[in-house]
Amino acid sequence: MEKKVYTLDYLGKKLQVEVGEVAKQADGAVLIRYEESVILSTVVCSDQLRDFDYFPLTVEYQEKMYSVGKIPGGFLRREGRSGEHATLTGRMIDRTLRPLFPEGMRNEVQLINTVLSVDPDSPAEMAAMISASLAVGISDIPFDGPIAGVNVGRVNGELIINPDLKQRAASDLELTVAGTKDAVNMVEAAAGELSEEEIIDAIFFAHEAIKQLCDFQQKIIDEIGKEKREVPLRLPNIELIDEVKGKANEKLQKAISTFDKLERQRNVQAVFDEVLEQYAELEYESEDEKAKALNEIKVILENLEGEEIRRLITEEKTRPDGRGVDEVRPLTTKVDLLPRTHGSALFTRGQTQTLSTVTLGPKSAAQMIDDSTEEETRRFMHHYNFPPYSVGDVRRLGGVGRREIGHGKLGEKALLYVIPDEEEFPYTIRVVSEVLESNGSSSQASICSASMALMAAGVPIKDMVTGIAMGLVTTGNIEDGAYTILTDIQGIEDAFGDMDFKVAGTSKGITALQMDIKIAGVTKEVLSEALAQAKVAREQIRAAQLEAISEPRPDVGKYAPKMDTFMIDPERIGEVIGTGGKVINEIIENHDDCKIDIEDSGQVTIYHMDRETINRAKKTILDILKEAKVGEVYEGVVNRIEDYGAFVNIFGNTDGLLHVSRMAYGRTNHPSDVVAVGDTIKVKVIEVDDRGKVGLSHREFLEKPEGWVENGEDNRPSRGRGRRRSKDDGKKVYQRRERK
Repeated sequence: MEKKVYTLDYLGKKLQVEVGEVAKQADGAVLIRYEESVILSTVVCSDQLRDFDYFPLTVEYQEKMYSVGKIPGGFLRREGRSGEHATLTGRMIDRTLRPLFPEGMRNEVQLINTVLSVDPDSPAEMAAMISASLAVGISDIPFDGPIAGVNVGRVNGELIINPDLKQRAASDLELTVAGTKDAVNMVEAAAGELSEEEIIDAIFFAHEAIKQLCDFQQKIIDEIGKEKREVPLRLPNIELIDEVKGKANEKLQKAISTFDKLERQRNVQAVFDEVLEQYAELEYESEDEKAKALNEIKVILENLEGEEIRRLITEEKTRPDGRGVDEVRPLTTKVDLLPRTHGSALFTRGQTQTLSTVTLGPKSAAQMIDDSTEEETRRFMHHYNFPPYSVGDVRRLGGVGRREIGHGKLGEKALLYVIPDEEEFPYTIRVVSEVLESNGSSSQASICSASMALMAAGVPIKDMVTGIAMGLVTTGNIEDGAYTILTDIQGIEDAFGDMDFKVAGTSKGITALQMDIKIAGVTKEVLSEALAQAKVAREQIRAAQLEAISEPRPDVGKYAPKMDTFMIDPERIGEVIGTGGKVINEIIENHDDCKIDIEDSGQVTIYHMDRETINRAKKTILDILKEAKVGEVYEGVVNRIEDYGAFVNIFGNTDGLLHVSRMAYGRTNHPSDVVAVGDTIKVKVIEVDDRGKVGLSHREFLEKPEGWVENGEDNRPSRGRGRRRSKDDGKKVYQRRERK
């Protein structure tokens, strides 16, 4: 196919699609240019039908560091495994595309989005979503698209599509919406405590922009798209479904209605085993045929389980564990479980339980970011772990999966807006949420336990953050009211439901939102109803959190590093650091290896476990920079004696000369008659010359002799040319002899 170029002026920015020049052996390939962001999306579908019980779709988002003019970090200096940003972007595209492939499709599909150039003012992630949709759309792979996605920001109350870098920095909303021309099917948001109404308006504002992008794609697909191939679908036999239903349905109904998750699983599995055993006793042509037949029976049984759950919810308005559709599971909350962590909290909701811990560190411990975004460091992190024992499984422990990264990032977004800024609380903050038990909505439970742990650690967060997961079960046309919204969904309801809708926020508004829809889409009315129902649940859960801890602790914990922050003159930072870091290293060594961060702005932050050590280190730094002023009084230490006086250290590296004439009233033959090295002596600053040299006096702190005259006195000893004493009206006056 010869090269084709399509251009769209999209909200003042140039969007250009190129097809037919590169990657021509892929089933579909699109090069998209969004201003100076360039992405290549390719898709390939295997011809082989795989024996899976799921659709094997793989979506990758590959960030090339040359796209932003960077050389990768690390020893090899080349791109390695996908970082967090790339993983989350690939996951976002996957969640949008997956529901639009045919039900029962089991051919492997691999979609690779390669980021070749990044314009920070034109989001590459949104361009990749369009090019991914187009790559599948123009290929011969069955797909009910196209889809598109946009970012939405809000600056001074005004909604903006795909905001540039400056607008994103000023925005109180970070919203990503994706969907088809007809409906929204994916939402991801971080918000600055926005109301439900504001969030809904932003979502459907985004959908209007999505429609234009879908129309643009459809014209391209209509012109150059290939005819779709026939793909065998793995769909159960209708007659076999009825047969299995007759054997299992009544028993499944009894097995499903059980409160305890593990007990319910055992009961359901017992029904499965009984039915599978009956079919295993039949004769088959081969062991392979037998395995395929039993696998098909298993899929039918799982579908029957889902049908029964949906019937319970929609017809009887009850749930497998006996709850009402808007009922939250039993709640328990605790803090301070772990004595040595900086903060800890346990949150339990039904059979979902998370333990969150907080670790505080210096600003230098911030995470270094090595990807194609503008972010270079991150001082707040939320990490989510989902071990196999949390669901009663046995499996190999490996690296962090995409799901764990995604749930951790969602929690990070929910909490970020309540985290104090660096000036108020100059710590690096890491929260780790361990899922100890899971029966649905563990990501939202981690948000609840994390906000409690932050308060327990003494982090002055603005408000408690609460999360809840909502569900949706439909039985017909949504617009006709054929749906049920579920509060606090459990695992089985998530698996067989039509929507997973996670909402987190404070008492003032929403801070994070994530929505995945398995059906064609939902209406504005349904989303509004779900958010309103979620708000009621959040308030109930928040009350339980506040019972455990109602506000942040006034100071960080016993084992957390303490800190103090103060400003110094930026032009004098070099005096504190010293040549080759000599001065700052001595301060650290002399103050029990405290940690000191100095910013270019002049902000100094000192960290240590002991508050007194911090105070001493701070005093040392301030003393280095301190300037003596006439009239100030100090307790100084004598560090050197000369014939003409003593040098006294009054603070830091500042010494002053205590002249022999200022040591006492009357004659002092030699300074050693009054002081010795190491003595502490009270002195007053009487002079600071243009070169910063300091003159001191001690005699002001002694009893003044009767009749003493301050003007013209001199008490230096006679040496060589000497001095002579004369009398003038009975007053003591010392006069220098004229030199001959």
